[in-house]
Amino acid sequence: MPRTDVVLADPRVVAAVGVWGRERVKAAVVGAQRRARAGEIGPEEVPAAAVASLPAGLPRRVVNATGVVLHTNLGRAALGAAAVGAVVAAAGHTDVELDLRSGRRARRGRDALEALAAAVPAAGGVHVVNNGAAALVLAATALAAGREIVVSRGELVEIGDGFRLPDLLVSTGARLREVGTTNRTSVADYAAAVGPETGFVLKVHPSNFVVSGFTASVPVAELVPLGVPVVVDIGSGLLAPDPVLPAEPDAAGALRAGAALVTASGDKLLGGPQAGLLLGSAEVVERLRRHPLARALRVDKLTLAALAATLRDPVTPTWQALRADPAGLRDRAGRLRDRLVADGCPAEVAECVGGRRGRRAGVELPSWAVALPERFAVPLRMGDPPVLGRVVRGRLLLDLRCVPESADETLWAAVARVVG
Repeated sequence: MPRTDVVLADPRVVAAVGVWGRERVKAAVVGAQRRARAGEIGPEEVPAAAVASLPAGLPRRVVNATGVVLHTNLGRAALGAAAVGAVVAAAGHTDVELDLRSGRRARRGRDALEALAAAVPAAGGVHVVNNGAAALVLAATALAAGREIVVSRGELVEIGDGFRLPDLLVSTGARLREVGTTNRTSVADYAAAVGPETGFVLKVHPSNFVVSGFTASVPVAELVPLGVPVVVDIGSGLLAPDPVLPAEPDAAGALRAGAALVTASGDKLLGGPQAGLLLGSAEVVERLRRHPLARALRVDKLTLAALAATLRDPVTPTWQALRADPAGLRDRAGRLRDRLVADGCPAEVAECVGGRRGRRAGVELPSWAVALPERFAVPLRMGDPPVLGRVVRGRLLLDLRCVPESADETLWAAVARVVG
């Protein structure tokens, strides 16, 4: 029977101590030794059994071979190296709310706020809360509680996990004044609804679905003359125009068109951490910042650190995935295919289409994948590290758009283990 100190020195057990702490891991070792004494496992299996008895607990890093750049189930945007470094640095005590020069209290998250303001000069003021929905809730509470929000019926969207925008807005104490129809809304519809009870007009970008055919919507610039604040939820977090996504609305454009406030998410096209971004006139943003609800929605130091780093180093994994060269992806897929075939794996190269958030979002990106038999999907998903592809017409496609080239060796090894 291996001694407890010997088992605790096993590299697998040492790694577990770094996650769960010595006392919990030691208890798992004692439990595994007990099983060995009872004859359930061999003495040489004690270290592995001890580690296996610990719960998975922490999120596991996965290889995103789905081709979906912003996959909600995978945590949306992957942080860049600068942001990861900033999070590690901020994990200890930081100057998040302290001016080191004077030794006095300073504005919380000033580095992130200054970086956000610099990224969107058209904004007179900026603020950050904990997610995109929170940004909209804060705006509705501060500007329209007990009043009306005028919004097009075609923009009353449902977001993740069954949460619906109308329910979210009504929960703030505001009343919705719906105008237009599902597919067509005119400026006259808005004008007829605006009155003394109007808190603001809301424009929502329906980024997770597309309505095509006989449609009409009203741009921000045509809503501004109605004489009430216009709040624009661009959702995606695109701060400035991007030639890769020419149809995607951006914060700077909405502000230049006259929007009083723009709300967006930090963990989408910006490529940063989960956060709700508020950009607008200095007066409106300050009103939101000083509202009591803002305290309940504030972000932690790790988010602020990651956001500041992302804004200052915008070449994120999201940025890179959106710009991946299809020819380069094809070449990588070919090299992986050749290695896997040499290992006895029935692999092929397949042309495919990925997307910013999947094909239903209306943004399709040509890509290339390694195609495997569908039966590989589950063992790859359950492997270490887990590899997620997508099954299309009986084949598992490992789309390389969101897989950095540095991870090709990891991807090959994961498939090779399944092949055996």
